[in-house]
Amino acid sequence: MSLADFLNKLDELESEASAALQTVSDSEQLESLRVRYLGAKSGLFKDVQKLLGGIGGDDKPAAGKRLNEVKRSIQQALELAKDLVAGGSTAGSGPAPDPTLPGIPMRLGHLHPVTQTIEHLKEIMGRMGFSTAEGPEVEDPWHNFVALNIPEDHPARDPLDNFYLATAGAVAASEGSRLLRSQTSTVQIRVMESSKPPIRVISLGRVYRPDAPDATHFPMFHQMEGLLIDTEVTMANLKTVLRIFANNYLGGDVEIRFRPSFFPFTEPSVEVDFFWNGQWIEFGGAGMVDPAVLTGVGYDPEIYSGFAFGLGIERLCMRRHGITDIRDLFSGDLRFLKQF
Repeated sequence: MSLADFLNKLDELESEASAALQTVSDSEQLESLRVRYLGAKSGLFKDVQKLLGGIGGDDKPAAGKRLNEVKRSIQQALELAKDLVAGGSTAGSGPAPDPTLPGIPMRLGHLHPVTQTIEHLKEIMGRMGFSTAEGPEVEDPWHNFVALNIPEDHPARDPLDNFYLATAGAVAASEGSRLLRSQTSTVQIRVMESSKPPIRVISLGRVYRPDAPDATHFPMFHQMEGLLIDTEVTMANLKTVLRIFANNYLGGDVEIRFRPSFFPFTEPSVEVDFFWNGQWIEFGGAGMVDPAVLTGVGYDPEIYSGFAFGLGIERLCMRRHGITDIRDLFSGDLRFLKQF
């Protein structure tokens, strides 16, 4: 065989092996190609190597040199294909992976819209000098009803309208019973029991009432309770605080109005409406703290007066963000929550 024919066969073998190894997709295919081209007994390289004996003596050094070059080339192609298969990629799927390129950024969570609203309310009221107070969610009837001037025969104390807890030896609504608080007004009693006037606090937290869930009701929701006790406090002070709050939270010059109402722990009592986006919207109740409540915690109503107000946090959140169903806030649906 002439040197030219031998070299042509080597070139063809190198080209064929290189093209085949660039399409490897798994280790089984890789092993099959290794046997085909470099197999010790029946490999194509072995077949070409046998032809070396037919080359003339003067041409053998050149033929042997090229034979070794082709073997190294096929071995290198095999190693590259092995690395790509091991890394879960293929030689034909594009460029090799670059570990210096930036990866996919992690998705970070954020605060629930109700929690965002609570933090915003704290910030607004804090600028008006109100500090934050907290109280237990499991309450006794005295703090939840008696201290708030709610008589024993009041409908608000009905066991069917509260979440009373089953405790040893206690009857629902009796002195030794416990219940999930139905209002954050319980915190104002605890604050007044342990503090002397002047007092300026807000409490924000969960409250519980056995309401059937619908677009505007839920058995668990959040309230913001505000309390200010000092000398010479009037309804004008209450209206001013609520108007400043509304302007800061809803934006713009929000008009506010009071409608006569009744709450056992305030006298006089009012419903609070805000005029926003062209309509009057009810946001909660308020009024001057009843003298009987002040007396019950040891304050002299002849010296001190004050106001209290309670606003629904979900209601504020829903109005600000255009949410129409309170159940969406507690559904856990990330498609909804990630909008906030």
